[in-house]
Amino acid sequence: MKVITICGSLRFKNEMIEVAEMLELQENCVLAPIYPTNPDKDAYTDEEVDILDKMHKEKIKLSDAILVVNVDNYIGGSTKSEIEYAKKLNKEIIYYTDLDLTKK
Repeated sequence: MKVITICGSLRFKNEMIEVAEMLELQENCVLAPIYPTNPDKDAYTDEEVDILDKMHKEKIKLSDAILVVNVDNYIGGSTKSEIEYAKKLNKEIIYYTDLDLTKK
């Protein structure tokens, strides 16, 4: 069993949920990002955004690996910083585009 934190753009929320289920069915413990309940990004204060970012980095610290949901190889700025953070902590980096999604 590994502890794996999912990282990626929230535009890929459905893919994140799908891969989280797949990983858990493979007996991994999955830590996922918080999916905003308010679709208006401006509804969150800078402080709240900073808190969510800090808590996501704490999840990465707790993990053995991160899984980057990079649909069509898209990796945004926040996700790039999460990958760099994980690399500094010597975490395994797994990419969604490298998974065999035919096995569930």
